[in-house]
Amino acid sequence: MEKLLHYAWKYRILPLQQLLTTDGQEVEVLDPGQNNLNAGPDFFNAKIRIGQTMWVGNVEVHLRSSDWYRHGHDQDAAYDNVVLHVTQNADADVVTHDGKLLPQVVVAIPDALRQGYDELLTTMDYPRCFRVVPELPSLLKMCWMDALLCERLMDRSERVLRRVEETRGDWTRALMVTLARSFGFSLNGDAFERWGRILPLHAAGKHRDDIFQLNALFLGTAGLLAKAHDERLTKEYAYLAHKFTLNEALEESEWRYLRTRPQNFPHVRILQLAQLYQSGSAELSKLLDAKDVPALRQCFAVPGVSKATADLLIINTVVPVLYAYGRYHNDERMQDRATELLQQLKAEDNYILRQWRACGITVDTAADSQALIQLKREYCDRKDCLRCRFGYEFLKKKY
Repeated sequence: MEKLLHYAWKYRILPLQQLLTTDGQEVEVLDPGQNNLNAGPDFFNAKIRIGQTMWVGNVEVHLRSSDWYRHGHDQDAAYDNVVLHVTQNADADVVTHDGKLLPQVVVAIPDALRQGYDELLTTMDYPRCFRVVPELPSLLKMCWMDALLCERLMDRSERVLRRVEETRGDWTRALMVTLARSFGFSLNGDAFERWGRILPLHAAGKHRDDIFQLNALFLGTAGLLAKAHDERLTKEYAYLAHKFTLNEALEESEWRYLRTRPQNFPHVRILQLAQLYQSGSAELSKLLDAKDVPALRQCFAVPGVSKATADLLIINTVVPVLYAYGRYHNDERMQDRATELLQQLKAEDNYILRQWRACGITVDTAADSQALIQLKREYCDRKDCLRCRFGYEFLKKKY
């Protein structure tokens, strides 16, 4: 419930009567401060008038005053510049690391706000805020969708940049890992990423002109040679493993086949990746040079990869990699290009997106659907309605 007290302070959902400190001084909140989501005080640079004195500094929020000590703030110099302690229950005096006695103000969470929040958390409907979303101004919805898309691109590009860092700046390897994960879709994404990390590209590069050897190498390191039903591939992989001293391979049990269509079977997708690797059409330089969606579809034009699959690969591989590359090189045009690609592609179609359409949300492009995927995964699934713009509007109706 402390989150709700944070929320009440952030949006100044405060009692109608004059706020008073526990020692009787009047409190006027001119600016509640900037919400801090990292380590340190909860709100930075608040402007508070206490009595006749204007204070500019940080604010800390706890359900009980004694939580100040339970969290060790009295031993942490980072909290010495707190100017006000906000609590629901003032059960103790609060003293900073440098010995300063902090003024405290008791703030009660309004019943209407509490009830609205409980409704959001307990409803089985999706979206939980479906009753308020259709009434919201189009501009508000559009702005929140833009912010969600930006979050999505930052999150996904951050994963690419971590792969680049883990491989000591090897963009080829980072691209392969990202592409492999995309080929696994949601069911086998983790297994494909593990495989992409151990795939011996140095060995593959020496046999790039021979698809049979690439098939053996790709399937062998994935632990899926048995699925090919070709003893020659098994023998060829044994030869290559000895030649390049290959010791890492996944187990067949790591792959999931249940409720998977034959065209999405892991060994089928891995053979398509071998074809892509041999063709060189999906190398980073080719993706960077491709001018539009049709050109990018050509990069993934190998047997078995449909237009729909190619579009998913553009959304899940090309866009995050281009956005990450732009961030890495401080190239805003590259980041803009990644965003434009999403705007050129049609939205994915699934039950969740259809529910948002029913609420009056426009879902035409992949930019729209990616924003809503971010909303579902990072807000709705986590019941983090207090950080959601739609959740804010829902609660505002309540209080």
